[in-house]
Amino acid sequence: MKFIIPGPVGKLEAWYELPDEPLRGAAVVGHPHPLHGGTMRNTVVFRTARALRSAGIATLRFNFRGVEGSEGSHDGNGAEELDMRAGLDWLEGELPGSPLWAAGFSFGSRTAIGLALKDERIRTLIAVAPPVRIYDVSDLMSVRQPGLILMGSLDEFGTLPELEEQFPNLPAGLETQEIEGADHLFRRRSPMVEACVEDFANRMLDRS
Repeated sequence: MKFIIPGPVGKLEAWYELPDEPLRGAAVVGHPHPLHGGTMRNTVVFRTARALRSAGIATLRFNFRGVEGSEGSHDGNGAEELDMRAGLDWLEGELPGSPLWAAGFSFGSRTAIGLALKDERIRTLIAVAPPVRIYDVSDLMSVRQPGLILMGSLDEFGTLPELEEQFPNLPAGLETQEIEGADHLFRRRSPMVEACVEDFANRMLDRS
């Protein structure tokens, strides 16, 4: 269901979907860089959200400020974390008591990582293709929540070996996975993203 939620600098365009399975949580899902065509309709974002719903997690995809129907203008220096927090606020009001997750792809993953340090409501983190080659993602070293870092072996913006070289001692709760042959956009590999996220979500939920 496409609708509007209140954001910190105006309206945010969003898409909310409930799982077919019994509800086990709720997740906000962030999209790639707004200045490079990123929107909530991105294929990897769509598949990440669908994987979470398959595990029983309601999802809220949304457009960051300045993207399509969302008001405001792009910041790129952390203000988009406030947009993602607005999504969490909305989910908390809509589904009180549900465990909250934060997920994102590329720019959205960097935003989710940053927010996870500041918002203790986030129980679990999913970071798909954090762009370690071109952006500072050192916030990963301070993440306290369990999470999944999913990367492609041919990602032009950073691979898992590059991540591990930069951060050889990632927090123990962060699981890393690599999809062989995948570039940054996971062309012809997006079904594998969906499968990995669903498997991780089910394993995490089964532990709780």
